[in-house]
Amino acid sequence: MRFMATYDLMESVRNTSEWMGATARAMASYPVFALSVNPMLSLTAAWGEVTERTFSRMITKPDWGIRSIVGPEGQDHLVDVKTIVDKPFGNLIQFFVRRREPMARRVLLVAPMSGHYATLLRSTVMSLLPDCDVFVTDWHNARDIPVSAGKFDVEDYTLYLVDFMRALGPDAHIIAICQPAPLALAATAYLAAEDPAAQPRSLTLIGGPIDPDAAATEVTDFGRRVTMGQLEETAIQRVGFKYKGAGRMVYPGLLQLQSFISMNAERHGQAFFDQILRVARGEASDHDAHNRFYDEYLAVMDMTAEFYLSTVDRIFKKREIARNSFVVGGTRVDLGKITDVAVKTVEGTNDDISAPGQCVAALKLLTGLPDSKKASHLEEGAGHYGIFAGKSWRLNIRPLVLNFIDANAAAPRARGRPRIVGAN
Repeated sequence: MRFMATYDLMESVRNTSEWMGATARAMASYPVFALSVNPMLSLTAAWGEVTERTFSRMITKPDWGIRSIVGPEGQDHLVDVKTIVDKPFGNLIQFFVRRREPMARRVLLVAPMSGHYATLLRSTVMSLLPDCDVFVTDWHNARDIPVSAGKFDVEDYTLYLVDFMRALGPDAHIIAICQPAPLALAATAYLAAEDPAAQPRSLTLIGGPIDPDAAATEVTDFGRRVTMGQLEETAIQRVGFKYKGAGRMVYPGLLQLQSFISMNAERHGQAFFDQILRVARGEASDHDAHNRFYDEYLAVMDMTAEFYLSTVDRIFKKREIARNSFVVGGTRVDLGKITDVAVKTVEGTNDDISAPGQCVAALKLLTGLPDSKKASHLEEGAGHYGIFAGKSWRLNIRPLVLNFIDANAAAPRARGRPRIVGAN
């Protein structure tokens, strides 16, 4: 129960901070105060507005907000988000473009489960939609999943990816971003051994920790320093009574957010200070650059305790993927079984989350894959976010990935493409 009390205490602090912000904004905005020239009133109202918005976004799942795209004929095409596979811990969704024939490129974006929602890839989806049929793994917030749904760890995550790949068929192309890169590699190897005809055409791994020891970062250093007992004692809590997942053991999103912010505390502090000044001067807007970024950045989700702990233990500490000793359902997954799925890695020279060397390590593990089906790219000057959603992605990496997909889009294998709901 003490873990549940801690979870509720964090939520109480968040709720109180949101209330204080709303109160300050409302109080300092009384019309009668307009008679005063005291600048503290406008600053107080501005502080309240920014504070209320900041703490309210922490428990709100952002909307995808992708309403339409412009087709090659110049007409707008409405976009619907359709569920293809519905599972307790995450769905496979499609961004279905109305009045458009199925595209030659069928891309599955494997979103990270590392504290943020899949909507973190909104700009990535939007950049691919004009040229691809886009599918995304939409992971659910663990606090909203009843305990009766059971556990969810790295093996379950891998099997979810296996099911999603099977649903899309053998002519799909997988793009795994950040945290799921090693598990997407494992899922592909699992299919290579168990169901070769269901393997995707290509696999692009972007900024993922295939071998965390290949290049040290603050994330990998933390994984080495802390013991699993310490991690379980300090990071794991039990969901409070407010949510459907009451009693489920989780790594809270609010705790993860604290870690995110502490890595660049000075920069975040300055950003919020500047935003308060802009609001006080009347220069801010609901969808300005600050709000667009932080509405997404602050929206965090809980991870199941078993997923978080098994990720640290098996991916970072034991390096089961890097050592090719990963086991799923009692069966060892041999990466050497991948023989005809083209694999490309993408890294950024300034990536402080998954440093250069961690992701490209995948290519050495693919002993059964010919060099002609291996590729890598190191983007100069790019940070972690930039290689999948920032300037580097838009201007350079995206065209390279699409070219890689096209180069490996051979005729469908013997088994035909399964019909996907909403694909026609």
